[in-house]
Amino acid sequence: MKKLSVALLLALSASFAVATPSKPSPLSDLQAALKTLKPGQYLWYPEISPAGPVTLVVSLTEQRAYVYRNGIAIGVATVSTGKKGKETPTGVFTILQKKVEYHSDLYNSAPMPYMQRLTWDGIALHAGNLPGYPASHGCIRLPMAFAKKLYDVTGFSTTTVIISDAKSSPVEVYHPGLLAPIVSDGRPAGPHDDSAMVVPFWSDPGPDKGPLSVLISRADRRAYVYRGGLQIGTAPVAFEHPEEKTGVAAFSLMTKPTQSDIDSLNPSLRWTTVQVSDPQKGLTPAEQLGRFSMDRDFLRNLMASMDIGSTLIITDLPSTRTMRSNPDFTVITTNDRQAEQKPVKNQPLD
Repeated sequence: MKKLSVALLLALSASFAVATPSKPSPLSDLQAALKTLKPGQYLWYPEISPAGPVTLVVSLTEQRAYVYRNGIAIGVATVSTGKKGKETPTGVFTILQKKVEYHSDLYNSAPMPYMQRLTWDGIALHAGNLPGYPASHGCIRLPMAFAKKLYDVTGFSTTTVIISDAKSSPVEVYHPGLLAPIVSDGRPAGPHDDSAMVVPFWSDPGPDKGPLSVLISRADRRAYVYRGGLQIGTAPVAFEHPEEKTGVAAFSLMTKPTQSDIDSLNPSLRWTTVQVSDPQKGLTPAEQLGRFSMDRDFLRNLMASMDIGSTLIITDLPSTRTMRSNPDFTVITTNDRQAEQKPVKNQPLD
């Protein structure tokens, strides 16, 4: 297996446009938010993954909602789900209806701003009161500002919403992390477990399937590549100084690699710096990564698939996770008989 020792992934360049970080690293904040967010609080960093399909994971166990775009976490918020006797159902949903202003037909015309309906029998996402525990009649209440931001990035039947708890889903889903679960055959499957995979893997369906994003995990010593939120490639990465820690860094590609870049041992690409945890380490991918080695053919395929706007994330955190499946996981989609019905009045929202 040929390997290429380089100073940076994708032949990271000598020429950069740099945006100075104005706040802490988004992905680090998202990870820390599992323990630190208080009722009504949220974090929102859309710039970490500017484009791509959106997936929402609602963890009933943690009373949190996690937003992923193109497979990368961009937001997390506290929620309040269904109370005892009115529990929020677990399952895989799509958005059936959206209304900025909505009032309940059943519960005293209670306001439900930025409502996004998941089932015709009354389960929806909307802004509402967040006491810090399950308190709704089955809906998922969100912080007002977060509900508006989420409303702006979701679409009809194109946004996957996964509602899960510790008993109803793979551990990967009810305790989400940096990468979005992959919905396969109506079931959340999560990123591939590559612990046993020694050789690189690559299968790119092409740019019409969505934007490209790359995540390099120092903990896993592996690179993961996603197209439209789905994993299309992975390869081991050997770092010259694997003990070094630099937090999380995010970059966006400014120029599409040319054929000479792809063939060169020292190509020159331009990146804009989105966020870095440790700016003293440097504001370029080269400085953040240091020297490493990667399979040459994998690197060539990766560079050939990248385009303007492709995202590179470097993190000290692990990204592979043990997966479990549960055959009783409920799946609800727009193909269900109830979902095909038209909206009627007196739907018990909230």
